Amino acid sequence: MNKYIDLALRIPVSPGTQAVSYNPVTLAAANRPLPLELRLSIPAGDDRVPVILLSHGGGASRYLPSKDGYSPLADFYASHGFAVIQPTHLSSKIGGLGLDPSAPGHSMFWRSRIDDMRLILDRLEEIEAQARIPGRLDGDRVAVMGHSAGAQTAGLLLGASLPGEPSTLDPRIKAGVLLAPVGNGDGLLPAVLGRYPELDLDFSSLTTKTLVVCGDQDDSPYLTFRGPAWHTDPYTHAVGADALLTLIGGKHFLGGIMGYDLKETDDEDPERLAITQRMTWAYLSSALGVDETAWQAGTRALAEHCAELATVTSKE
Repeated sequence: MNKYIDLALRIPVSPGTQAVSYNPVTLAAANRPLPLELRLSIPAGDDRVPVILLSHGGGASRYLPSKDGYSPLADFYASHGFAVIQPTHLSSKIGGLGLDPSAPGHSMFWRSRIDDMRLILDRLEEIEAQARIPGRLDGDRVAVMGHSAGAQTAGLLLGASLPGEPSTLDPRIKAGVLLAPVGNGDGLLPAVLGRYPELDLDFSSLTTKTLVVCGDQDDSPYLTFRGPAWHTDPYTHAVGADALLTLIGGKHFLGGIMGYDLKETDDEDPERLAITQRMTWAYLSSALGVDETAWQAGTRALAEHCAELATVTSKE
């Protein structure tokens, strides 16, 4: 037990179990300049389990914006009943190592990110074969989660759209979580929008069931002039985004989700991290039919024990 976590422990989760990771699992793709490397974390045992696709963001650390990051999330979900698949996108400092800056899509590679996630879903059986876990990945219960730039990837797979681009909605994905997501394009600084037009997102077409998680101190002045409210745009504008978890005092790294003792974490806090872990677990457990009472129980416990730390707003 972590002695720095107290109130968040009142938010119920399933009993923790042993989990194992398979790393790397490698998928070749004809239209990708480098093979896709990923990490699979899964509860030990033989049960068929739901899948979370976790799309990384950026960051100053070299390895954590890749398959080797986000351990506080991946470890937690895998020890509480989910398989977590973490691709290393070409935008990673490691994943894109050696790619010329003139490469199509550099530096965010947003189209390649979408292709990475679809490739994973297309080849779940191959992933199982490499990890020697046949039949354990439940392709009928899939969620996508993304942080920051990864939330742009997740949002597009959940139904958000870009001007002039075809829909990238993937119906195989049944639920989503957007962590510190980008907001609407009209809230971007003009220089950022000019350099990254792929951030000009329209969330009105996002219809898949989705939880948005934001910190009320996430100013992101390098991206937007609207302050923390900009990150809540997916909840405000997306029909499918039915809940908003706001972390009081939280900033862009939501208590430390990218890694333990991460140098760029702007709000490292074990209690805040534990709330993020437990509430996202509860949301996905209910959304994917693992435990239909989990989200209701989690929101009730949050309001009763952690009201000074976080709040949930719901459209229901």
